[in-house]
Amino acid sequence: MRDESHQQQYQPPGVPPLTLSGERTLPDVPAENYWLRRHLAVYEWVRTRVGGLDVIDMATGEGYGADELARTAASVVGVDASAEAFEHARLRYTAPNLRFAHARVEEFAEPCDAIVCLQAIEHLSDPNAALKHFRSFLGPNGVAYISTPNVLTLAPDGVRSDNPWHMHEYRPEEFEALLLAHFGSVDLFGLFHARKLAAHQFALENLSWDRVHEKLGMTKQFYDRFLPSLTTEDFVLHRMDSSFLGKALDVVAVCRP
Repeated sequence: MRDESHQQQYQPPGVPPLTLSGERTLPDVPAENYWLRRHLAVYEWVRTRVGGLDVIDMATGEGYGADELARTAASVVGVDASAEAFEHARLRYTAPNLRFAHARVEEFAEPCDAIVCLQAIEHLSDPNAALKHFRSFLGPNGVAYISTPNVLTLAPDGVRSDNPWHMHEYRPEEFEALLLAHFGSVDLFGLFHARKLAAHQFALENLSWDRVHEKLGMTKQFYDRFLPSLTTEDFVLHRMDSSFLGKALDVVAVCRP
């Protein structure tokens, strides 16, 4: 039986809801709002940089990111290997400049100006093959936006999280080295907490907020209100050298041939 609290709510008529499995994040699941906004913050940032371009969103998942990119891009193709995610995305997101393809990212190829591959490279068993493939059909003036979670903040031991879908998790310098093996230029940005999340992080680290709310018996009440209130403005991107990205949540790379 599916857990209704982890299934998408209020989908348009005829659109089958998806259920959280840990493989991809989803909109319309209140408990997932932190991760959704964390992902969307980067998609919004990329969206401002792909205006008028032909874009491929690799490992598009539910499709919300491709839909965001289509707000400014000339065209967007969202690519995903999951038949369930592909069917959901093509039915839910129907902008005239947006379409979806059911294919593996290591195999789909089409001329484009930009490739977007966010929070997916860590899911691939052979990331080098995928990056080599991306580079093979990206034009000489093209750009690839690739992101991954920073294992230094994702995993308590800084080595490996318990996410079974992740084949490899990267430190910033490892991620940079992986990309430089395939692209001539790689600029790195770190995603950090801002606004409400920065205040919350400060309270956890300096004011023992985790013990306070537990002692007061208000943990569930607080997070039931706090998490749904988060927006993409509660995250911020900063350009940084890999050696200064130890505390970044995610590492975002802008790669050029």
